Amino acid sequence: MSLPRRIAHLDMDAFYASVELLRYPELKGQPVAIGGRGDHQPETLPDGTRRYARLRDYVGRGVLTTATYEARALGVHSGMGTMKAAKLAPDAILLPVDFDAYRHYSRLFKAAVATIAPLIEDRGIDEIYLDLTDVPGDSLELAQRLKQAVRDATGLSCSIGITPNKLLAKICSDLNKPDGITLLDMADVPARIWPLPVRKINGIGPKAGEKLVSLGIQTIGELAAADPAWLIEHFGRSYGAWLHEAANGGDERPVVTRSEPKSISRETTFEHDLHPREDRAALSEIFTSLCRRVAADLARKGYVGRTVGIKLRYDDFHTVTRDVTLPSHTADAALIRRAAGECLKRVPLERRLRLLGVRISALQPTHLPREAEEPRQGELALPPVDE
Repeated sequence: MSLPRRIAHLDMDAFYASVELLRYPELKGQPVAIGGRGDHQPETLPDGTRRYARLRDYVGRGVLTTATYEARALGVHSGMGTMKAAKLAPDAILLPVDFDAYRHYSRLFKAAVATIAPLIEDRGIDEIYLDLTDVPGDSLELAQRLKQAVRDATGLSCSIGITPNKLLAKICSDLNKPDGITLLDMADVPARIWPLPVRKINGIGPKAGEKLVSLGIQTIGELAAADPAWLIEHFGRSYGAWLHEAANGGDERPVVTRSEPKSISRETTFEHDLHPREDRAALSEIFTSLCRRVAADLARKGYVGRTVGIKLRYDDFHTVTRDVTLPSHTADAALIRRAAGECLKRVPLERRLRLLGVRISALQPTHLPREAEEPRQGELALPPVDE
């Protein structure tokens, strides 16, 4: 007889901000926003203290990556425009992002968790699913062990939800943040899940949430009580059926311990719009840097790719993409740059640009043998790169 499923969702608490607080412990308890540029680095004064940039000092159109819980209490949150956040919390500390540090701590906490529960689905830099079905110990003990392992490895806190499936675990990990543990069985769904807003279900986005509210459904319980046929009428067969199942706590998805990426990309939004002709040198340097970073990501993750694409967003927010397929797979930065350059020749370059991105897809692990690939119609045959 198989054991009932026991699935955990582990979510690091205000991850980027918490990593920064390890570096600047004097900022604990203060409103701090992460999303500044390099020129917002703290300045060390002669007496050893630090001078920090404030949100009121920011000029530009960047967005915040995250914020401490103290800043969130002032209305500041991830994805918010930095200038808007400055109006809400002008005196909040502003720190630049440091993705190398965040990736380092991400690897540390995941390695620590794997010593206790090896069946892990990686969902991003700061969250994972765990299949605890066959791991010895009761759920509370396991949650405490996992949290302690993360703290010992990183000095950081996390929140954990343990339930019969991924959907409920994701909801529960958010219920007692920060540094929380939430345990839930299917019998608890009516009392603990149904009173929550429908947007608490991962998979109900802003548009679907607004539509549900307009139809008189605000809580998960109201959604669970809705006629499935009525949901299908308003949301389509597939999504309507899923809404009914999700609201009733159903989710049979397994914890997927490995998934192959479909593409690897890098993009940047400029602080100020750049013109393809007037700012050609700066754009060329940024473009080349993006291609090199994509190549470095391929090498680090052990992939080669064959279809190179670009993404441009103009000053009127119109976005265009172009791509080209190479004769063979590559992880070479120069070849990626050359192919991306060919794509660039196929887009209008009269308007100023807000964003530039480079992407490579049709990926293949580097350890797989690659047969000789002949160019087909529509593919780009590039000359060899000079050494």
